[in-house]
Amino acid sequence: MGNCAVITTPERKVGLYLHWNGGRDTVEPLLKYCELQGYRPPSQDAYGWARMCQVMGNFFGGSTSLGIDPYTTDRQMDPGDNGVYVIDGWRISEHLRIEYDEDWNAVGMRAFEPGEEHDWHKFDDMLRSFDASMPEELRLGEFLNSVDVPASELEVGDEVWMFDSIRGKWEVFPVVGFGQPSGNRIAVEVDALNGRREVTYPDLPYVAKCDHDGDYSWNCTNYVHGGTARIKPRGQQVAA
Repeated sequence: MGNCAVITTPERKVGLYLHWNGGRDTVEPLLKYCELQGYRPPSQDAYGWARMCQVMGNFFGGSTSLGIDPYTTDRQMDPGDNGVYVIDGWRISEHLRIEYDEDWNAVGMRAFEPGEEHDWHKFDDMLRSFDASMPEELRLGEFLNSVDVPASELEVGDEVWMFDSIRGKWEVFPVVGFGQPSGNRIAVEVDALNGRREVTYPDLPYVAKCDHDGDYSWNCTNYVHGGTARIKPRGQQVAA
């Protein structure tokens, strides 16, 4: 008796077995949590499998709620209940279960219908449950309250979360200006006429992270890269 599911990737080489919490209302927050932690996905390398197991193992506790096996076929790996999730990156690309004919003979695989998906658990509640199960030094904490905004809408004083890939953690810094570093300018691709892409060097927001005699514009690591940024909700930011 359980609430089982198996997670695999498009290559179908490894299957991660969940004995409990196999519904989409747990699996999607799990994937998002791993993404927010900055983990590399299982479709990229073995570290992604290890980190996903780490999160679920901390969440479940015990010793028999989580397993990992070589993947055989969709039909053989389907544990019933919530079937098989195929993930690409940190997103669900397929959710499959065994298809039966009118005599209950297995005849293949089919996609889950929307009405069959679990929606018992709230997405944000699950993110916080995963976080609370992690060792204190690895928790995302306040970062889980952050909101996504277009980078083009950032304002001076916005407190932006920046991921430090060396230290493997998120830190928050205020936006203090817009521009480009004096060296190593940051190129941005934009849509142009006739479906073409062009490279431009627009003014970008930078934060008070790496100081150089009071100047933060000099270092390219101070700049907000990408189309969106995660910030503290503006009503909760500390006034400058």
